[in-house]
Amino acid sequence: MENLMHLYTGDGKGKTTASMGAAIRMLGHGGKVLVVQFMKQDNSGELVSLKKLGANVYKMPAFSMFTYQMDKEQLEYATNRMRKAIDGIINEIAIYNPALTVLDELSVATGLKLINEQDANRLIDAALSEGECIVTGRYAPQWLIDRANYVSEIKSIKHPFDSGINARKGIEW
Repeated sequence: MENLMHLYTGDGKGKTTASMGAAIRMLGHGGKVLVVQFMKQDNSGELVSLKKLGANVYKMPAFSMFTYQMDKEQLEYATNRMRKAIDGIINEIAIYNPALTVLDELSVATGLKLINEQDANRLIDAALSEGECIVTGRYAPQWLIDRANYVSEIKSIKHPFDSGINARKGIEW
């Protein structure tokens, strides 16, 4: 059976949530799951739950600020850290053999040029060599959309952040 790539993109809330639901489904059927979160802190509730259910969560370098707050030197440093992590993730995929790899926010990392197309494709190829692959994030470039077998666009109609309500523990993270 051919392994397929899923892409959840758009400006709405729920891309990560959808991918984590798929991860729970795979774990429920006894499959191994590897979750890699780009661009996020490692304190989200979904990671705690997925670890308890048996998922392997790959530790990525954390950012101390949003990329739009970074100067040129800080962005270059962040880009280099991301590039160095790529080989580690590919190695983890080869060792762990996940039935599902979630590359959460990879689309954002590519859209912001922190990960180039070649490295993103190497990650996706490695994931698909073992099982299904889900990529999430805003700003999906056309090459990523073209590559995916499933593409779901999540659109924001209304969000509390627009009226000044910050991200809430247990809801957004």
